[in-house]
Amino acid sequence: MSEFPEELRFHSSFPLVDIGANLTHSSFQKDMDALLERSYNAGVTSLILTGTDQASIEASIELLQRYKGEDLLPRLYATAGVHPHNASEWTAETAQLVKHAVQEADVVALGECGLDFNRNYTPRDIQQKVFEAQLELAAESHMPLFLHERDAAPLMLDMLHSWRDDITNAVIHCFTGDKPTLHRYLDLDLYIGVTGWLCDERRGQTLREAVVNIPDNRLMIETDCPYLLPRDLPAKAPGRRNEPSFLPWICETLAALRGVNVQTLAQTTTESARRFFSL
Repeated sequence: MSEFPEELRFHSSFPLVDIGANLTHSSFQKDMDALLERSYNAGVTSLILTGTDQASIEASIELLQRYKGEDLLPRLYATAGVHPHNASEWTAETAQLVKHAVQEADVVALGECGLDFNRNYTPRDIQQKVFEAQLELAAESHMPLFLHERDAAPLMLDMLHSWRDDITNAVIHCFTGDKPTLHRYLDLDLYIGVTGWLCDERRGQTLREAVVNIPDNRLMIETDCPYLLPRDLPAKAPGRRNEPSFLPWICETLAALRGVNVQTLAQTTTESARRFFSL
């Protein structure tokens, strides 16, 4: 990575929780220590690493162990599940891996799981079957769900409605939908995760209009790094890579759109994350 621009060194005066960080991505392998230090200095004191398949689940747990108890670095947690893009990899062995992983002390949710009918990397019927299996695991383990949905809201809502009495909590991670879809998720008492997608005036306008409708106690923030680099950053990010230290920038943008003080938004989103994930 090239020298980190001073213009990208943000800071939150209130501790933040990044609820979705793909830190097992290969782009983070060479500078993990520096990245975590930047995150902590930016006020991002807790990171939840996203598990999407067997490799990322195992790598996330290894990172939790490597950095456990480190001072002046974020506290690391993880999720464990199988993403709809990887649903064809689901086996009885994978199910056991997820079942055992969510019993780890710092694994705080089951997922990322759900439905993705935008790219359809896995046939839709297989996605649905694997999502159903993970809903069942969440009900058995009493773990909250970390959910992915893209262009599949009608079926996702129907499935969640069927399981709502059996699961504890669920968050729609990286929500990018419209207001009617948002309200249907909120009617199920779900939480909503918002990313730097709202920092893109070209494709994020629908989200920018919808975020004012999310109740304070249902709103959380995330980077989904290294993806979804905020388009309106004041300088170019090295390698065009998103990272947790940019979360305060997303928080500021979200606060402006909601017409609230940024410290107030930071506090309420952190409280929501701590409550949801029992941090």
